[in-house]
Amino acid sequence: DTHRVSSLGTHGRLSKPVEVGNEYDVEINERRKSGTNDGIAKIQGLVIFVKDGKLGDKIRVKITAIGERYAKAEIVTRT
Repeated sequence: DTHRVSSLGTHGRLSKPVEVGNEYDVEINERRKSGTNDGIAKIQGLVIFVKDGKLGDKIRVKITAIGERYAKAEIVTRT
């Protein structure tokens, strides 16, 4: 049946819980260790690197890129 909807994305990979351009409310729970100013949040287990995110921030972010095991985001508003 070629009309069934699959949870797999392009090239047979599982789809991600976020989409580029969409906004999400997150909390920064970790700092990235690579010397950047990125904070780390998670959405349904997916790591989100947030540019200039500070530990403890509760913020709205916009997804700017999605990688194989992570996504990148920028801050839209701080709450």
